[in-house]
Amino acid sequence: MIEALLRRLLAPAPEPLTETDARLALAALLVRIARTDGLYAAEEVERIDRILMQRHGLDPFAAAKLRAEAEDLESHAPDTVRFTRALKAATLPEERQELLEALWSVALADGLRDADEDRLLRMVANLLGLTDVQSAEARQRAAREG
Repeated sequence: MIEALLRRLLAPAPEPLTETDARLALAALLVRIARTDGLYAAEEVERIDRILMQRHGLDPFAAAKLRAEAEDLESHAPDTVRFTRALKAATLPEERQELLEALWSVALADGLRDADEDRLLRMVANLLGLTDVQSAEARQRAAREG
């Protein structure tokens, strides 16, 4: 499954993702954000699972299984750009700010604000077609909901 998704993401003109693949790509992007600062903290893992449960109506076991698949996908995926482009194609414009809020939530889960995470999230926001102001608003909401 992961190899097939990677092939689709790496294709010169990738097709829109299925709902299952979009879930996995989002989960992998959440994992990538969490790993960006070099520390994959328990708080980040818990936050990823919580986001997956809330967003997709999963039970804790299913969320943990999806996260484990996403960890594998993330470790084999070459770049963030293709994940983000695939997610943009698979989501409605009004959903993209929610995606960014979820990403900020993971980045802030360990209580640290890291420059590498900030840079990656700035790039992701841009690739999703969101402005710096929208990204700041997403970050502020994620911080409040912490």
